[in-house]
Amino acid sequence: MPLLEVTDLKTHFHTRNGIVRAVDGVSFSLEKGQTVGIVGESGSGKSVTCYSMLGLIPMPPGKIEGGSAIFDSINLLNCGEKKLRQIRGKRISMIFQDPMTSLNPYLRIATQITEPLHLHMGMSKNRALKEAIRALDEVGIPEPETRIQMYPHEFSGGMRQRVMIAMALITKPEILIADEPTTALDVTVQKQILDLIKERQRELGTAVVFITHDLAVISEVCDEINVMYAGNIVERAETGQLFKNPRHAYTRALLKSIPAMHAKGDELYTIPGLPPDVSQPINGCAFRPRNELGERNKCLTDQRPKLKDTGADHWVQDCPGCLA
Repeated sequence: MPLLEVTDLKTHFHTRNGIVRAVDGVSFSLEKGQTVGIVGESGSGKSVTCYSMLGLIPMPPGKIEGGSAIFDSINLLNCGEKKLRQIRGKRISMIFQDPMTSLNPYLRIATQITEPLHLHMGMSKNRALKEAIRALDEVGIPEPETRIQMYPHEFSGGMRQRVMIAMALITKPEILIADEPTTALDVTVQKQILDLIKERQRELGTAVVFITHDLAVISEVCDEINVMYAGNIVERAETGQLFKNPRHAYTRALLKSIPAMHAKGDELYTIPGLPPDVSQPINGCAFRPRNELGERNKCLTDQRPKLKDTGADHWVQDCPGCLA
């Protein structure tokens, strides 16, 4: 049985301009020790998918319209706030995308990083402080004994991101949701953080959901990749298989956009147009207006394509135009 199984998750936002179908029927599973990637352009629904599971969607305007997210026989989508608080931050932790707004500017780093140890593990003040200093040292913050007493504004953006990572890992969660965890970090520190996450996986069997738009990073850390577009998963496969044999036109376009895939001096490829407005109903293939690597004239126009297994556990939306 999977550690986490998400089935047909739908999260919509009810706004003055209509219903924004941010996540519109997403399903995936996560095994112990596995790293599952969710990749796609901004606005594809990656972060909203994970925020929904942890009860972090503001309601209103957000609303979970359907689906389930089963963790340890508990449906996270309707288990109640008290039960969710016991799980969130202890058994399931999250590295948030924006450290500038995720840390409280009025509280010292020590107060914020020790809070989950007090709340979930009942640690004394002194022991929690020692654990927090060790956690900061692990994520590469110099002089952690001194810096832990500072405020967030005294840290650079990259250091604030490392604080967020230390907070997420400090309770040794069973599932770590990493939302663009290395965006603000330079390449050297990025590798250090990714190695730290891998080490925790080996030691504790931590499962990781890795959200990113960086295909180079996701190819290094993930066992399986889910490609999202317009609130749906359009392709899912083992990492090596996806890079070797991308089926959907959107996946092929993303891979073609990687600078390293071009010869020196070649013009970089960009996907034409913009993602669709998900506040408007999409009756056919959502990628149809931007599809230039398949056959646009064959894309479905009367119904949304469904995800189907094409063999070797490689799933792809069955749109003839995007598979051409």
